[in-house]
Parts: sequence; C-alpha cells; structure tokens
Amino acid sequence: MIMTRTIEISNSDKVIDSRDVIARIAELEDYRDAAVEALDTARKNPDNTTEENEAEVWTAEDGTEYGWTVDWDEETEREYRMLKALEDEASGSPDWRHGETLIAEHYFEDYARELADDIGAIDKDAGWPMTCIDWEQAADALKQDYTSVDFDGETYWIRA
Repeated sequence: MIMTRTIEISNSDKVIDSRDVIARIAELEDYRDAAVEALDTARKNPDNTTEENEAEVWTAEDGTEYGWTVDWDEETEREYRMLKALEDEASGSPDWRHGETLIAEHYFEDYARELADDIGAIDKDAGWPMTCIDWEQAADALKQDYTSVDFDGETYWIRA
C-alpha cells in the first residue's frame, strides 16, 4: 500500500505538537515495515534474483538492510532516527502522549508574550506599562517550568 506523507516536522518549526511527532513516527514505522517485508520477499525467492532485484536492496547507516520501496529510503530512515531521538528525549514530559508543545528556542520569547496574552495576564491594548516589560526576562522566568531538548541540533523547550 502506497502512503503519502501527511505530517511535515522540521527543526525549523517554531512549535511542534508531540502528537504530530507520535503520528509521524507511526507512519514511518509502517513504511519501514513494508521495506523489511520487501527484503524478506526478495530473500525468500532467491531464484528470482537478478541484477535489478539486487539493486532494490539498500543498507542504512546502522547496517540494516531494507528492500526498496517508494516510501522508505535513506531520507525517511534519517527522519525516523531524528524523530525517535526527539521522542526518547522529550517523552518524559507529563502530557507527551496527549499533546505537549515543543517551542523553539528562537521563538520562546514571543511564545511567552502570546501565552501571557492568552491567559489574560496582560492587557494588549494598554501602552504603559506593557511597553516596559522585559519579555526576555519574562521568558527566562517561564522556562523554569520547562526543560530543553535537542531536535537535530536545535533547542526546543517542553514542559517538565
């Protein structure tokens, strides 16, 4: 069964929902399983081995061999490893399975400002003292409830 990529997750995203990570990992595991099955099929039929069939087997960086499929290649295998590493590091967050937000380091100050507005902690229509708030300091204070995780070289913050 050919599946199309339904979820795009990148380490350049401002925010990432843990449910999207979980769903994408499950999708990639389906692709990987199909590639393992393609390899098993090729090995069960050695009489059908041709130069073309042998070219349809590829080896991942970790030495695992896969049968060629449309949806599982070096790029998707790398994506899978990156997302699994993120999940391993971040899944200790209290609501990982139910939806936890990962916030990019470069976006965290804006996130803190939006959160303050969303919860009614500030009056966005007020000039003073709103123009005097040190949002960098406010974001740093908010980080006390968060822990940092690495996603392919980029820092994200998730509730601890």
